[in-house]
Formats: sequence, C-alpha cells, structure tokens
Amino acid sequence: MIRFLVSVILLLVILPMRSQGNFKFSTSKSKTTIPFKLINNLIIVPAKLNGVNLNFLLDTGVEETILFSLEETDDIQFENVEKIRLRGLGKEESIEGLKSSRNKLEFKDLHDDNHDIYIVLDQDFNFSSHIGIPVNGIIGYQFFRNNLVEIDYDSKKIIVHQNADKAREKFNRKFTGIPMSIEFRKPYIVSKVAQNGKRFHAKLLADIGNSDAVWLFEQKSDSIDIPEKTFDDFLGRGFSGEIHGKRGRIDTFELGGFVFETPIAAFPDSTSIRHVSIVSDRVGSIGGEIFKRFDVVFDYQNRMMYLKKGDHFDAPFHYNMSGIDVEHAGLQWIKESVQKGASMNLAVELDSNFERVRNDFQYKFELKPMFKISDVRPDSPAAEAKLEKDDILKTINGKSAYKLTLEQINQILRSEVGREIRIEVERKGQLIKAKFKLRTLL
Repeated sequence: MIRFLVSVILLLVILPMRSQGNFKFSTSKSKTTIPFKLINNLIIVPAKLNGVNLNFLLDTGVEETILFSLEETDDIQFENVEKIRLRGLGKEESIEGLKSSRNKLEFKDLHDDNHDIYIVLDQDFNFSSHIGIPVNGIIGYQFFRNNLVEIDYDSKKIIVHQNADKAREKFNRKFTGIPMSIEFRKPYIVSKVAQNGKRFHAKLLADIGNSDAVWLFEQKSDSIDIPEKTFDDFLGRGFSGEIHGKRGRIDTFELGGFVFETPIAAFPDSTSIRHVSIVSDRVGSIGGEIFKRFDVVFDYQNRMMYLKKGDHFDAPFHYNMSGIDVEHAGLQWIKESVQKGASMNLAVELDSNFERVRNDFQYKFELKPMFKISDVRPDSPAAEAKLEKDDILKTINGKSAYKLTLEQINQILRSEVGREIRIEVERKGQLIKAKFKLRTLL
C-alpha cells in the first residue's frame, strides 16, 4: 500500500540498461507551458504515450520512466519488450518488471520518439487510489536532463525554456542560485540543518516526488539525532516494500540562505533503506513540502538550481494529526433529489398499482467517489475513537464524503490543533458515528 498523505519516495535502481531517448521541441516558441495538478505536494502532469492520454508523476528522484496501473492502459501498444528487475526503498527484495523501447512520449510541445519505458507488473503498486485521480506512471531524469525546467508551484505550471540562455539571464538576476550535482541521474544539493543544538551541512537528494519536507538518514551521519518528541509512522512505499520510521521536528532547515523554523522531518529506519545504493555523503532528501514554497528551476546541464520565494513560503508545517489515512476506493451510485423542472432525463415514478406518483421532487443517480480508511495509527485520536482500517467514509463534519476530493479530506485531517472531527463510517453494513479532536504529537 502506498500512502501519499504523509509521503511517497521512489528511488529506482535498474541495471544494467540506460534510456537513449531525448525530448525535443515541436515548436519554435521560446518556451512551452504545461499545467499540472498539485496533490499532497506531488506534481501530476498530462502526457501522451504511444497516442494514449495518461497522467504522470513528475519526480526528480527516479532515473527512468516508469509505467504501472496496466488495467487503465490496455490500449497502449508496446514493442521490444524484455523482462527486468526493479529495486528501491523498502524492506523486501526486487520486483519483476518489463522494459519497452522505441516509445513515443509527449508533453504538450515536447516529444521523444525513442523513449524507454519500465513497466511495473505488481498491480498493488498503484498510485491512483492514494491520490484520488488516475496516475499511470512516473517520469524523472529523462524530462530534466536536456531541458531548463521551471516549476511555478503557485500557478501550477511547468515552463520548459527552449531559449535557455535568455532564461538563465533572468534567473541569475531574480532568483537565488544553488550549486547542484547530478549523480546517478539524480540532483543533489547541500543544505544546513540545526538539530538538538548542533548545526551541520547535509547533502540531500532534491526529490520533488517526495511529499514530505525533509528526510534524514540517522544511520548515515553522526550529526543526525532522533528528536526527543517523535511518533512512529508508515512513511510510504518503494519498489522493495513498505518504508517505516519516525517523524519529529528539527530546529531549523536552511536552503540557499532561506531558513525554515521547526519543519517536520522523517527518519526512515535502517531496514527501509538497506537495498538502496546511497551516493557518497548523502544523508537524506528534500521533498515537496519545501519546494512548494518556491518557484523552482532545475538546470541539469549547468548543475544549478534556482529558487524564488512563492506565496506559501511562510505556511506552517502541518501533518496528519488524526491518525487515519484515507484512500480512494472506487465509485458508487448516489441517489440525489432534485426539484422538478431540472434539466435531466428521468423515468416516470409509479406506485404498486402502476399509478403515477405525484411528487415535488425527482431523483437522479450519479457515480460518485468512495473513500475508505486505509490505515489507523496506534494511540492516535482516530484509534481512540474506535475507527478501523477498511471503514467506508460516509460523512466528515456533516458533509457527504463523496462531495469532497481526497485532497480536501486530507487537508481537514491536517488542520489546526483542537479542531473537532465528526466522522460517519460504514462497517460491515452498519453506520457508525465517531468524533475526536486533533491534537499535536510534536
């Protein structure tokens, strides 16, 4: 199970093969703009693979382009397919996959006609239910390697600059530049961390596919200590299984002169990272909870990152205080009443004697999303309220769950301390009411 509410991190190791494609502009314009959806700090972009419309997670933390959710992509034709093994974060061994070459992948005015795709066969590895919209794959290094890519989190737009020299002039004037190394096709930057009275430099993976603020690997540096106040949590899932660890606040985090007070850091346990080849001196990752506070530019060719403060720079660092994680659980038919005269196609309603029923209201049936509780953290407010895994969410604070998006539900569960949450769930055909107050653990 993948839990995007708190984090997702995907570090991919694929040996010994390397992609050979290259994205090119199909227009003479100086830049192209690609809109994206931002869900739980993750960037979802529309794409077209071999003529089929899909959604991809944009992720600087992966080397290759990955496809999953095959039941949603039956129309895609693949050629030159061979078996491979995939491995990443998690406690288990590598998993089986496929590699397909000579694919055409398009992002608006960008296209690559010789793109390698790595296909995950494990159907449990599916992002869609945890994000609330269809997500069919991940793209990383191949998107960034030859492009000057600007990510404007405020406007939710990606700008790929074809006239790179002119754009760099602007970024050098108006943004803060940070040196960046590219190692094994991933970007790394050096930041400053203050924790438990110690201040130290930390080489971190710049990972926009990780929804948390900061991950720190306690096992990789004597300078990193677990904070006094923490709680155990399920941090996410990689290709090699579940990732567990602790969450706690660090004193400060500094990136290119920008300082954040008391951000929340995650500390993965040693078994979750044992299968990952960590580059020299790396001690963790920077994720979307930090990057969403900026207009960010990745310049892989010149080994630079540029940052400019965004509208959410001073936003507080929240986390899920309820103790429950919620996921999309499919669709359900919902019966809703509407006033007569509304524009809709309806059957005539008859009583048991086949007489027409006079009514001031009519009904329509529509498919609406259904949500369920995917996990309950022990000793949390939700656990104390007797909520359980697989409970179907019916209402939250008096509002029907199907009228909310998964992102809206997650925002409620991450809101202010002391807020009362009233939930109605269905469990084995019975409706159960529960309520609790959000409380801080950190």
